[in-house]
Amino acid sequence: MNILFATSEVFPYAKTGGLGDVCGALPEQFAKAGHQVKVFLPKYQAAADYFNQMQQLNVTQTIKINGSTYTLNCFSIRHKKLPLEYIFIANDSLFDRPELYMDRKTGLDFEDNDDRFIFFNQAVLVASKQISFQPNIAHVHDWQAALIPAYLKLNYRNDSYYKNCKSVLTIHNLAFHGMFPNNRFTKLGLASNLFYPTSPFEFYGKLNFLKAAIAYADKITTVSETYAKEIQTEEFGCGLDGVLRNRTDDITGILNGVDYSVWSPTRDTEIAHTFRIQNLSGKKMNKIELLNYAGLPIRDKTPLIGIISRLSDQKGFDLIEEISDKLFRLNIQLIVLGTGDKKYHELFTALENKYPDKCKAFLTFDNSLAHKIEAGADMFLMPSKYEPCGLNQIYSLKYGTIPIVRKVGGLADSVIPYDRQSETGTGFLFDSYDSNELLQTIQTAVELYQTKRKWTKLMKSAMSSDFSWNKSAEKYLHLFESLVSKQYEKTV
Repeated sequence: MNILFATSEVFPYAKTGGLGDVCGALPEQFAKAGHQVKVFLPKYQAAADYFNQMQQLNVTQTIKINGSTYTLNCFSIRHKKLPLEYIFIANDSLFDRPELYMDRKTGLDFEDNDDRFIFFNQAVLVASKQISFQPNIAHVHDWQAALIPAYLKLNYRNDSYYKNCKSVLTIHNLAFHGMFPNNRFTKLGLASNLFYPTSPFEFYGKLNFLKAAIAYADKITTVSETYAKEIQTEEFGCGLDGVLRNRTDDITGILNGVDYSVWSPTRDTEIAHTFRIQNLSGKKMNKIELLNYAGLPIRDKTPLIGIISRLSDQKGFDLIEEISDKLFRLNIQLIVLGTGDKKYHELFTALENKYPDKCKAFLTFDNSLAHKIEAGADMFLMPSKYEPCGLNQIYSLKYGTIPIVRKVGGLADSVIPYDRQSETGTGFLFDSYDSNELLQTIQTAVELYQTKRKWTKLMKSAMSSDFSWNKSAEKYLHLFESLVSKQYEKTV
């Protein structure tokens, strides 16, 4: 198959979170299976370290968005061994900025994000045609690439080049819709009569990119089985649950995988001491180095809890705030790495000042430190309000860093609850979004940590977990092949 892969983030070229990791790893798996893959992403300033590796392609086109005209250029990086090529959609006025989505000075989304990603969506289909890559599947990710299914069904309906191209939308986080004022619909270059109340583009009077993709994509996937069910409920549907229930037969949950060539204690180049399930001594040495780096005292019988996260309401930090004093009365130490909402920066700064021997907060993005925390911490805390998949809890399992998570989304699908009687499981889960239940779960983990034999057994069970990407990729490819073989067509 020819697979067109459209996304706003691809590690290592551009990443703000898990989307970048997934879209960095998944195309390689498709290519390893022998499929021709072209990954389209914007040419951001974030990729500057790779500009000298890029070859300019013979793609020349202007794209009009309302009264503005934008010039399209394309650049390419080919994989050295696989049938995989990264196509960078370039327009400096739209993408040559320090951040991907928001103004660093104001902390707000760029005012012209609609123009930027309307251009990107249109440019992907223009460029694919100009480089003579005729896709069987267009695999698009989140709202930033969500207009492609609509354009295929509407603007390219009678275009023989794209006639047999089927689209698959993957929802990584339903909370982000890509919403704009309704008067911006005219920018899409579609017939004006397509925007009306309850139309695929309209959402409470606004323009909604993601809703359009849910309506027009041939199939929809989410990044875990549980999340696929959750988003069709009022609690987790972010207002789109009704639209999703209308497509319930076309929705599939496929749990994300991880790249164990990057996230594994036996191969990690970012940690001082590699280790393996048969010899855990490197784990202890990494913990000592991490504590020294954080300026925290070394206490043999005190578990070190790690948090690596975007600091936002979604991630459950309000629960931590509610129990913070009770939490630090426990025999624990805590290291936090992340950036996000100001109120949570202030929370962890205050906790660091109040408990200087127990808490250290690194309010930044630091990939190397993230690896060191995964390798050196004893436990990983992720009390999310909702979690489409989550990757860090899966990374943690491989490092023997026991997850403490809420039983939602991908957390429920990837962590097996510890059972005291049988001494089986891979982590600790709590059900309700309740701070006291969270505290009790942490306390249970801390108590078990004091029994070395049981804790070591739990670590080894967690490290034996396998979430390799090849398993997830097989499920995607099966879905793609079923679409291509049946020449499935969905009309809206």
